Amino acid sequence: MQCQECGNRPATLHYTKIINGKKTEFHLCEVCAKEKGEQMPGMDAGFTIHNLLSGLLNLDGQMTEEHPSSQSSATVQRLRCPTCGLTYNQFSKIGRFGCSDCYQAFAERLDPLFRRVHGHRSHRGKVPKRTGGKLRMQREVDELKQQMAMCIEKEAFEEAARLRDRIKELQKKLDS
Repeated sequence: MQCQECGNRPATLHYTKIINGKKTEFHLCEVCAKEKGEQMPGMDAGFTIHNLLSGLLNLDGQMTEEHPSSQSSATVQRLRCPTCGLTYNQFSKIGRFGCSDCYQAFAERLDPLFRRVHGHRSHRGKVPKRTGGKLRMQREVDELKQQMAMCIEKEAFEEAARLRDRIKELQKKLDS
């Protein structure tokens, strides 16, 4: 998409303003955005995907070396991958892991990030209809177990028994 202001460069800043219920969309290149002053506040060099990732990684706002005031900040500063030596602070600045072991080394800080971004700790993507039958059934079993636990908590034992029978049915199919 081309810049709506100059029409020469590709639009890199896309934003929506809503004023008094009236929605206006803008698509500007970086140069025109700077000229108009339509830039993210506090971002002198523009907003990049790295800035977004760094903001997400800095979940509690006190994990950087500039703000080492909390106890969790000291813990984060000590987090280091034993394989490649990458620290969590380095990871949050560059936005990339040094090796596959970084996932385990930084797991305690990544779980809240994944929950915040995805809503879950594990990947919950689509399952292909042709090849994902067992996975789909397993997910259904897991969901039914959660529902059954809630029914037991509410003392809805008849509904819990119905769910238990359905779980047994599905588990037989999974085992065969």
